[in-house]
Amino acid sequence: MTATDPALTALSQGWCALSLLHGKIEAHIERALQAGHSLSVREYSLLDVLSRQHNGTGGHLQMKQVADAVVLSQSATTRLVTRLEDRGLLTRYLCDTDRRGIYTDVTEAGLNLLSEARPTNDTALRAALDEAAENPELAPLVRAVEDLKVPA
Repeated sequence: MTATDPALTALSQGWCALSLLHGKIEAHIERALQAGHSLSVREYSLLDVLSRQHNGTGGHLQMKQVADAVVLSQSATTRLVTRLEDRGLLTRYLCDTDRRGIYTDVTEAGLNLLSEARPTNDTALRAALDEAAENPELAPLVRAVEDLKVPA
């Protein structure tokens, strides 16, 4: 394949369309969460991921797992956790069996904020998808997102 290969060009254009859709959705949700709850998309995502933890074996996520779940580097995740911890939305604690392991948990205040912000996130997501569906280049991607069957 060369740089002018039509298949490579189509692939690149598809990737650009997907990136554009992601950017539009994230920006729309970011504005709504910031305005309504003083939360960024990343902060919301982190609270959401951590709220799905449960007590018992395998019920907690280590910082590396959290970083993977919110698609950030470990250092960026640590900074994000620190910001939310400073706001009283998260706590960190050492693993009982491995003192090197650090876990993060959502506080009651964090769960309350997440509960308040979830409808804002969902409404903003729906609005962003509806807006993007009006663009003929993005409409097939919107349909693909809507058709995804991902376990909760």
